[in-house]
Amino acid sequence: MMPALTAHARLLDDSRIRPWEWGLWGLAFALPALWPSHALLVNEVAITALFAVSLDLILGYTGIVSLGHAAFFGFGAYTAALFAKHLNPDPLFGLLVGTAAATLLGAVFSLSILRGSDLTRLMVTLGACLLLGELANKLDWLTGGADGLQGVVMGKGLGRFEFDLTGQVAAWYSLTVLLLLFALARRLVHSPLGLSLVSIRDNRLRAMAIGIPVNARLGLIYTLAAALAGAAGSLQAQTTGFASLDVFGLDRSADLLLMLVIGGTGWLYGGVLGAVAFKLLHSVISGWTPQYWTFWIGLFLVVLVMVGRERLFKPWTRFKT
Repeated sequence: MMPALTAHARLLDDSRIRPWEWGLWGLAFALPALWPSHALLVNEVAITALFAVSLDLILGYTGIVSLGHAAFFGFGAYTAALFAKHLNPDPLFGLLVGTAAATLLGAVFSLSILRGSDLTRLMVTLGACLLLGELANKLDWLTGGADGLQGVVMGKGLGRFEFDLTGQVAAWYSLTVLLLLFALARRLVHSPLGLSLVSIRDNRLRAMAIGIPVNARLGLIYTLAAALAGAAGSLQAQTTGFASLDVFGLDRSADLLLMLVIGGTGWLYGGVLGAVAFKLLHSVISGWTPQYWTFWIGLFLVVLVMVGRERLFKPWTRFKT
């Protein structure tokens, strides 16, 4: 019994947030007040970080490559926007509804990733995203089509906090959701379930041989990743008051993969770090050269691959979760 207890205690310890992490999260929550002119950028980074963490759950911990992860982001965005416009403008209710809708969609689509090779999964996930994007375009009476869903007005958060034009309330709202879901995901990956996912990623046949229900675990983590992506999409629609076809865009899923290339996979802070780096590079470089900012980001990625992420981000590698 002692080894099991020791292993359980170690997993619990690994899932706890360290003191230095509280400092980083505290700084993140202080930024909208310290840097009010860029509160909207903080909000965008928080949403993108949550989206990147959702992809890392399946890519980093199970090895499932997806080019259509934006399907859940977009589905959550449209669901939350439609719910706010036609039923109830309360942000928390809308967030729960958008997340639940993406979770259900993820459960359905999880059946498609249980068979075939990595290339097959890549094409299936891409096809699912394109299908939803075209469906949103055709149902223009509901979604607004190419013009997007407009006129989304959100109510006050918790009945007190009204979304302002500067984006401070939106930034704190998105950061709070990011922190809560990040802590939940961290507890998940540092659990027996998380360890079984890593074993499936490393050797699926051996995992099956020792009795791990591989298909059930893959379906579960894919559904949970869809839920986090749907929450990110819901935040996007709620804090911008708008949902358009670009939420299903291929470039959104591709950018997500680039963020994980920058931050690294298999540790949840990789998605957060990658989102922060990518969005800051985008904001700064596009301010210098709006036409060629993609060239400089591409050059950065080339240098990153050639030099090695561990050398560029050496201080961070000691704190992998």
